[in-house]
Amino acid sequence: MSHANALLTPKGRLRLARCIVDDRWPLRRAAERFQVSVTTAARWAARYRALGEAGMEDRSSRPVRSPRRTSVRRERRIIAIRVNRRWGPARIGYLLGIHPSTVHRVLSRFGLAKLAWLDRATGGPPV
Repeated sequence: MSHANALLTPKGRLRLARCIVDDRWPLRRAAERFQVSVTTAARWAARYRALGEAGMEDRSSRPVRSPRRTSVRRERRIIAIRVNRRWGPARIGYLLGIHPSTVHRVLSRFGLAKLAWLDRATGGPPV
């Protein structure tokens, strides 16, 4: 998120793209005027040509797909081991052959608390 006076807010991007596309400024001149690289100026001009004013808005940086995401089956095994045996990410990772940071991310995604925050006898929140 940029601040309101930045050169490349959606409004600034639109001005840059209009200078290049509508007013036919050379890329180098427009990039120099708006203090960006020629590559950036070309990118915004291309997006303006393709999408118009709507293309100047900020986009989400979240990927459209994640082909290497941990499978649902493996996530279920991680959760089952955590609930039944009350093991931490390092032991679960060693058992399943997964890196502990991956196990931790799965446990965090499903909202499973740290073992130190749980009651040892019941495995639930302390009473």
